[in-house]
Amino acid sequence: MKIVVLHGPNLNLLGSREPALYGRQTLAEVEALLAERARELGVELEARQSNSEGELVTWLQAAQEDAAGIIINPGGYSHTSVAIRDAIAAIGVPTVEVHLTNPAAREWFRQTDLVAGACRGTVAGFGAVGYVMALERLVELASGG
Repeated sequence: MKIVVLHGPNLNLLGSREPALYGRQTLAEVEALLAERARELGVELEARQSNSEGELVTWLQAAQEDAAGIIINPGGYSHTSVAIRDAIAAIGVPTVEVHLTNPAAREWFRQTDLVAGACRGTVAGFGAVGYVMALERLVELASGG
């Protein structure tokens, strides 16, 4: 079973970007935590990061070929990207949106989420553990749970 993990804009700056808000874990450390849990579950994990909306859409479309599920943190694109939302809706692969912080508890412009409506679910506000929560649920769904 393969799960694709897509990290959106500015997530490559984790660890140095607003550490009071996002913490000091780097993206590599977040991915290592997720990879460890994937190994325990016997799941293949493919993780990618891009600051480009078009590249994220291309990766979403490619995932329909062999992914049992997708974990996406679209970052700021959550609030602006009809293209990412439409790609998720079009491919039919169960997708969970993850946010390290809780956008609903932040600035007004972060409280609109265009992507969430196309996803199976959303995990927000639990830091890096949110990725693990999403992985566990997608594996459960893919296994018939």
